[in-house]
Amino acid sequence: MARIPTCNADLPQDVLETFREIEETFGMVPNLFRTYAHCPPLLRTNWEKIKAILMTGRLSRAVKEAIAILVSTDNDSAYCLATHAGDMLALGMTQDVIDSLRDTLDQTDFTPQEKALITFAREANRAPHAIGDADIDALRKTGASDAEIVEALGVMELFAAFNKFLVALDVDIDFK
Repeated sequence: MARIPTCNADLPQDVLETFREIEETFGMVPNLFRTYAHCPPLLRTNWEKIKAILMTGRLSRAVKEAIAILVSTDNDSAYCLATHAGDMLALGMTQDVIDSLRDTLDQTDFTPQEKALITFAREANRAPHAIGDADIDALRKTGASDAEIVEALGVMELFAAFNKFLVALDVDIDFK
């Protein structure tokens, strides 16, 4: 059970406007955002980050969802795992491939460059102090641009933060 209830009634206008945008995008307002609504500036900021990081950029949505799943696996966020496994299914990935992501990217259709970026983002989440110049050089050798490297880390950063928020408050999973 969630440690803080979600916001559902008597919402200020700015929260209602943000909720409208979220519902137009997802068909619902997930509990993640209903919990963030206790602090409207944080709700708005995180919604803007989702739009900027997940819905735009150079990396495909599938690459971003793979990063979300791996970071959420490593951070033990059941909420994000349920959410983003569903997103991967909607993108056409099979459940077997999603399940295998935790161990290997070999069963996926990702390019070598995409696999390197996904792996890099996961390693940066697990052990950021272990990342060195050689890791960046290796990514560049795959053809990854600085913008793609930063974007992959941006996805990792977004989900590392969401994972910790969701786990700490034990936010109820509202879709599977």
